Amino acid sequence: MPFVSCTYEEHAEAILEIFNDAIVNSTALYDYHPRPIESMVNWFATKQAGKFPVLGVVDEGGKLMGFASYGIFRPFPAYKYTVEHSVYIHKDHRGKGLGLMLMQRLIELAQQNDLHVMVGGIDLSNVGSIRLHEKLGFEHSGTIRQAGYKFGRWLDLGFFQLVLQTPAVPVEG
Repeated sequence: MPFVSCTYEEHAEAILEIFNDAIVNSTALYDYHPRPIESMVNWFATKQAGKFPVLGVVDEGGKLMGFASYGIFRPFPAYKYTVEHSVYIHKDHRGKGLGLMLMQRLIELAQQNDLHVMVGGIDLSNVGSIRLHEKLGFEHSGTIRQAGYKFGRWLDLGFFQLVLQTPAVPVEG
């Protein structure tokens, strides 16, 4: 299964389908309403402006099965070596190891880009995502209790981080 660099033109609709399924059917995204296609214009523009990867995996026919990306953790200069990432798999392709493949490649890209910390915010009821992150060496670094409210209940948001051995020579400024 080849990795692809996702583009708005080729993958926006497929990514949006995956996002909207997560919004409607899970607590993976703390959103209430499906997003419109127009939202993908800014999403991709932000990724491109920050030179952040949007990595996808496609089937033999070129259909997107899942994607992973990272972006700004917090918009202050001293956080420049830290990113927040996400990984989403299409509902028909979960449990096939695609999340692991995407995350391994995303970690490699983060190292190549001289990043130091990757952070994932995960709803604590999402046991599959937590197991995936722990398998990759992420450690639970904190919880914001009752951070969100969805599906008639309070949601606890856990943060999981992976400290990378890059950059070799960090600089301020």
